[in-house]
Amino acid sequence: MKMIIAFFAVLAVALARPQHQEEVVVVKETPSDNIGVGGYNYGYELSNGQHHQESAELRNAGTENEALAVSGSFGWVDPVTNQRYTVNYVADENGFHPQGEHLPS
Repeated sequence: MKMIIAFFAVLAVALARPQHQEEVVVVKETPSDNIGVGGYNYGYELSNGQHHQESAELRNAGTENEALAVSGSFGWVDPVTNQRYTVNYVADENGFHPQGEHLPS
């Protein structure tokens, strides 16, 4: 859980930096199917190249080891270099595990 919080904190800092004043619109959206029971799935892509897709499944339901296993990806386009970055990740009972070509091994 701590890793997920740290991940979103880093993502918030990255997204909070000043951007150009272009209008950003949603170009693709996968509506959430979260009904509050079990897992969920959602995704979106914005006109500036930012995207996020995530799904989760409930594991060990009804036991003391009950946990969500989350997998997904997010990405953005660097406005200076126009390079696209993508991070694929899994977050489960074993922690948060990101992978990306720009991340150290």
